Amino acid sequence: MLNNLRVTGALVRDTFREAFARKIFWGFAGCSTALILFFLFIMKIDVVEGAVATVSLFGKTSDTQDVARLVRQVHGGLAAFLFTAGMFLAVFASAGLIPTVFEPGRIELLLSKPVARHHILLGRYLGNLLVVAANVFYLVIAVWLIFGLKTGVWTFGFLWSSVLTVFVFAILLTVVLLIGVLWESAVVATMVTFGILILSPILAQKYTIERLLTSEWSRNVVRGLYYVLPKVFDLGNMARQIVLGDPITSWMPVWSSLLFGVVVLSGGLFAFSRRNY
Repeated sequence: MLNNLRVTGALVRDTFREAFARKIFWGFAGCSTALILFFLFIMKIDVVEGAVATVSLFGKTSDTQDVARLVRQVHGGLAAFLFTAGMFLAVFASAGLIPTVFEPGRIELLLSKPVARHHILLGRYLGNLLVVAANVFYLVIAVWLIFGLKTGVWTFGFLWSSVLTVFVFAILLTVVLLIGVLWESAVVATMVTFGILILSPILAQKYTIERLLTSEWSRNVVRGLYYVLPKVFDLGNMARQIVLGDPITSWMPVWSSLLFGVVVLSGGLFAFSRRNY
């Protein structure tokens, strides 16, 4: 057991080293740092008497009467960015890290070690997840501190939104892992995962789509896809609600997406255990 954990930890470190070597980690860190510098130097916020804020951006100045609302709106916009452009970028950059473990010579070396196969795959999965999580938390915590120190407004919901962002990526990464095991292709893994991301906002409008469809079987297909696939769009809205302080009416997108991730991850581990190399 202890040996398996050591091997898993070694694979996590190996994933980090590969992310550094391929400049993936530095690319994420560079984008995050650019956003942090934007809020730190380009956007200037001066609070007067704790209520009126003067916001200066690119030399233009405007006033707002509600500092807390301003901070929440900016945090909400950044949370939305992480759920759109950030998620696409994370999937695109990370899709190549898992299939590389199946390269000829490399996989044979790993399988020759006295360690269970699922530890090999989980080590790669966790390493990939931690690479993205480290950059997400770096960006969110830095921006949270900048706004908190400049305005005195500390919106803890913004921090929780970063946890939800990492959760969504963890679910999507299970799809990358399964496709990587079955087809050993970063391109196919990226295409399938992007397909889920693109389909999610469409399926989120299932009530509208159902009214447009004329047959019951097509409505059942839409309902089935909505409930089976991860609710990326709904989780994005949930993250924004958390940032803005709005009440969460349903946690169904969380537990149903978690169930999807568990099933897909289990499928990937099972397929890997049955393959011959």
